Amino acid sequence: MNYPRRHFFKQGLFGAGALMAAGPFAAYANTKSGIKITKIRHYRDPHYSKPTLAQSRDIVVVETDAGLTGIGEGGSLDMIQNCAEMLIGQDPFRIEHLWQRVYRQYFYPSGRERLHAMGGLDMALWDIKAKYFETPIYELLGGLTRDHIPCYSTGFPDQGSVKETARACIEAGFYAYRVGTVSDGPIFDAHKFLDENLRFYEEVREGVGEKGQWATDFHTRFDTAEAVTMARMLEPLKPLFVEDLIRSENPGVYRALRDRINVPIAVGEHFGDRWDLNELVEENLIDHARVTLPNVGGITEMKKIAAICETHYVGIIPHFTGPISTAALVHVLGSSSGFVMAELTRDGPAEIPYLNEDYVNFKNGKLHPNDRPGLGVEFRPDSVELVNVIDQPSSYDHPEFRRGDGSITNW
Repeated sequence: MNYPRRHFFKQGLFGAGALMAAGPFAAYANTKSGIKITKIRHYRDPHYSKPTLAQSRDIVVVETDAGLTGIGEGGSLDMIQNCAEMLIGQDPFRIEHLWQRVYRQYFYPSGRERLHAMGGLDMALWDIKAKYFETPIYELLGGLTRDHIPCYSTGFPDQGSVKETARACIEAGFYAYRVGTVSDGPIFDAHKFLDENLRFYEEVREGVGEKGQWATDFHTRFDTAEAVTMARMLEPLKPLFVEDLIRSENPGVYRALRDRINVPIAVGEHFGDRWDLNELVEENLIDHARVTLPNVGGITEMKKIAAICETHYVGIIPHFTGPISTAALVHVLGSSSGFVMAELTRDGPAEIPYLNEDYVNFKNGKLHPNDRPGLGVEFRPDSVELVNVIDQPSSYDHPEFRRGDGSITNW
């Protein structure tokens, strides 16, 4: 059953009419692949111990009975177990169907920690399908729209002063240099530090130069009044964006900010799927979306968010993420329209012992697509810890309802 892509073209199983009318994958999408998911292995990098569940770098490997495997990143032990059980025995090519199944079958809306696990598994399914067709994922997403992904750096290596660090970042080829705020250690008195922050930002602006770009993250530390005051003080310095001006629990609060400030607003690092973000985008309350992989629920959901953003002329500048997710973002951003940037920490992607050295193609401050099949990631499991193996579906008898046409609806 493990037929390579070329077998189907050679045998004419698609049919010339289908190829001409709807592309090479359209007819195949309406049939069953004959492939089934048999096992999901869950690994953990023993050297990455950040306890935030929605920022894990756990690794999932989805195995099939055709010998194809896919890799993804994200999730916690319980959430991977919970989601993976719903994939065992399923057709890995029905990615949208499986996304809906995992998202909706338990009825209660998926929280952000669950979405994080879904994101890792969804990446792995796209990796499998693109490997089957011997093509990069971005080709299945419509093909490339750009030659490279511009990047901005957070935490660029210190050069002795913020001015010199900003200058070195731009000279290294990054599109922008991103900084945080000034405080007295863990003490952040927003009003007390307004003038000190302004002097800090003036140094950054001078460092990047007239043609360089800079940005800042308020990191939700400011109360509303001080956030407005600080943003107004920054207007002459022309930041590329100001991120997370105030707390994120109530996105609608940006209605109160939009008409009071005149700097580009970036929001979304704390968010999950499109329903966390859509009103901010549709009401033009933000200028850039910071949602990222795997937090939104994977490549499947990220492409939908990209479409919403394009519709409303909102840029996509994802928060930095794990190494496998960074590789996945190249495929999503590389095949999306509109303004995009990727955030990297320090001066570029780190070497990862459990991945191939060129898991991403980074040079001169830019991420470039590669032409390897799937994500383009090679996994070395000897460098990580196997923490779970899921090879059986859930023993609980979950209700599952379908519409008359076979698509999933809520139960």
